[in-house]
Amino acid sequence: MLDEVYREVEGKMKKTCALFQKELAGMRAGRATPALLEKVVVDYYGTPTPITQLCTVTVPEPRLMVVQPWDRSQIAAIEKAIMKSELGITPTSDGTVIRLVLPQLTQERRQELVKQARRWAEEQRVAIRNLRREALETLREFKEEGQITEDDLRRGQEQVQKLTDRYIGEIDRILAAKEKEIMEV
Repeated sequence: MLDEVYREVEGKMKKTCALFQKELAGMRAGRATPALLEKVVVDYYGTPTPITQLCTVTVPEPRLMVVQPWDRSQIAAIEKAIMKSELGITPTSDGTVIRLVLPQLTQERRQELVKQARRWAEEQRVAIRNLRREALETLREFKEEGQITEDDLRRGQEQVQKLTDRYIGEIDRILAAKEKEIMEV
């Protein structure tokens, strides 16, 4: 019964960390990465389709992405979607491929990105603490129903706190790595 609670809360905490890492991967940090385009959606024959399902994205240089659509008739739609996105990148096309040159980030913009990453990290820490609170409430309910003893409750609380500390530490580690990447010139 306690193991089930631990497994459930740990699974949710892992998902929270994975979501945070994916969110940060899409944040522009001065270096080109295909993850930047994951949120860009193209109107493909009336169907909103992620750009990564319509083309190959390569990074031949640290500040250049090359987008090669499988259906060349969609180049204009892909360019339009990139322009509408929050990336702030102007695509250039030669009719077969689209090149995206990432401009150098200013120090001010880097600091804004770090602040945004920290806000996201705090949101994830709060989510993990909420998962801890839910798990502790479940354990207290088990105690009230007589399904576990007082000692089991105390051990369960300690175990849930250890999980919480571990995953908040993981969020901090992910944030520190992203901050370092953003501040790299």
